[in-house]
Amino acid sequence: MSARSNKPHEIVERALELSRADGCVVIADEHSTANLRWAGNALTTNGVTRGRSLTVVATVDGKEGTASGVVSRSAVTADDLEPLVRAAEAAARGAGPAEDAQPLVTGVPESPDFTDAPAETSSAVFADFAPALGEAFARARAGGRELYGFANHELVSTYVGTSTGLRLRHDQPTGTLELNAKSPDRTRSAWAGRSTRDFKDVDPGALDAELAVRLGWAERRVDLPAGRYETLLPPTAVADLLIYQLWSASGRDAAEGRTVFSKPGGGTRVGEKLTDLPLTLRSDPNEPGLESAPFVVAHSSGGDQSVFDNGLPVGTTEWLSGGELKHLTTTRHTAGLTGLPVAPAGGNLILDGGLDRSLEDMVAATERGLLLTCLWYIREVDPATLLLTGLTRDGVYLVENGQVTGQVNNFRFNESPVDLLGRATEAGRTEKTLPREWSDWFTRAAMPALRVPDFNMSSVSQGV
Repeated sequence: MSARSNKPHEIVERALELSRADGCVVIADEHSTANLRWAGNALTTNGVTRGRSLTVVATVDGKEGTASGVVSRSAVTADDLEPLVRAAEAAARGAGPAEDAQPLVTGVPESPDFTDAPAETSSAVFADFAPALGEAFARARAGGRELYGFANHELVSTYVGTSTGLRLRHDQPTGTLELNAKSPDRTRSAWAGRSTRDFKDVDPGALDAELAVRLGWAERRVDLPAGRYETLLPPTAVADLLIYQLWSASGRDAAEGRTVFSKPGGGTRVGEKLTDLPLTLRSDPNEPGLESAPFVVAHSSGGDQSVFDNGLPVGTTEWLSGGELKHLTTTRHTAGLTGLPVAPAGGNLILDGGLDRSLEDMVAATERGLLLTCLWYIREVDPATLLLTGLTRDGVYLVENGQVTGQVNNFRFNESPVDLLGRATEAGRTEKTLPREWSDWFTRAAMPALRVPDFNMSSVSQGV
């Protein structure tokens, strides 16, 4: 390979050739992004970026076990490789035996496109979206609304090579759209968001129309005290809660008695019924529109990921099946410790099994309750129960006799997603959604709306 070559697969191969360690994993990530931002019904900024990061994992065998060293750097070219590889090897030799040490993965067929150029995004991804956004600005201006927001598209091509012969590659497109409409006096605000792979399935005009209706609802204001209310959680709010639940579903932590999934007296709650609703919570790398990496990509070890598992195939995992807890997240190491099956977390999350009813249908069937827009500033209060706290945002609406009759004040809530699943009385139609709170880390989700008869609004919030 030429010293000036910047092809990612060649960078991976050269790093492996330079390795003097007992084992080596090299991960090359090629990033490209395109974005638009707007405020007050006008575009403000747009841009395109490119970048590369390289992670080298060196493993060194010793009498007491195998140690690992991990070094990551950005903007790496072929000339930077040897110092990077040597740094990883030095880190491994200076470390003690790795608790999560396992043989590096073998036997996974090579990706047929491993030697192809990385995929890239550009401003062309907005070719149809941008004109439609301009039309939405005009309609909003005519209707007395101000639109704010951003659209971001990222494409990451990940190349994984190992000293055991793995040569894997995955292209991950990630698009997010967040649109906020405000009244001119800024006293009313409504939000909508979408997750997309290519911006061909999002319609800013339709979102603006949805937000116009919500701003209209907010013309009547009703103040309500803290308390427990029948509440309709839209898919975005359900996603934020269940993503946190997935992040908290460590098999090891549960087996060691530290989480909501720990069984009193020892063991885990796997096999226990968590809800009477026939719901299935799953991750599937081949889910249409929510595709994610079909193999483990771990840039570091910690929690329930291990650098030794890089390249391990990821299939469909049902975390809940028919309301029953089926799996907790594990690495090969923690699976061995707990006796649970190996179950990597996966790159998407889908909850299905509800009724074929839209959120509008669920509103029409509500005698009196609250309709939320989204949640934000979610934080953990108690890991033993997975009690979370957070705030409502951009519109909480009062539903009376099947109609939205006004906007109420925002609240702070205190709820556990595990407990909520057990108390939910209805789940609607599953649809792709953007988790608002976690959209910087987790965007690929499909959820139904949930009806909770006694959602705990613990205090009133003064936020808009």
